[in-house]
Amino acid sequence: MVDLMSRDPKKKLVHYPDVRHLIRDGDLLLFRQPGLIATMGRGIHNHAAKIAWWDDDLFILEMLQFVGGRAVTLSSQVEGWPEQWDVYETNPDKQRPEYYRTGSTHFMKRLCGAQYGYFNLLRAALLHMPLVRCLVRAETEDSIRKSRPLFCSQACALADRIGGNVDPVPNLADRLTEPADLARSSFYRYRFTLIP
Repeated sequence: MVDLMSRDPKKKLVHYPDVRHLIRDGDLLLFRQPGLIATMGRGIHNHAAKIAWWDDDLFILEMLQFVGGRAVTLSSQVEGWPEQWDVYETNPDKQRPEYYRTGSTHFMKRLCGAQYGYFNLLRAALLHMPLVRCLVRAETEDSIRKSRPLFCSQACALADRIGGNVDPVPNLADRLTEPADLARSSFYRYRFTLIP
């Protein structure tokens, strides 16, 4: 049996004030906490968000359960949940020159105030059920049609695909993308975990 937790990058704990200048618009933020989403997705993260600079402040742009789309300061979240927020560099080494950070960030900003996508989250979760998994094939193509409200990792994947011009998880539909899929994507690279 493979120990899936061994894929977990070693935590590189850094103080937020020391590294905030290294974080860029459009970088990925994954919340490290055990839970149903992390377990079902075969990973260690149960939430995904994007980062944006607004003037001199860093914000988290996210789709959050019971809240919907919102923007909140990164510093407040690091204070409340130290050692839980992993920063992933988006487009490391500029491997995809067509990537447009500003477009990705604007996409996420436009989701502020939107409803959370419980229905899409349920559809993605159902594919993990044993019988369903045997009978239904996972979608590999992204849909052009208008989607129902989004959940966190679906929003991040859409922001990079539509706003940023790069599909971060090819061969998997955005509506099925989970935080663990983003963590495993070569389009992102783990940098550090934030503490106050």
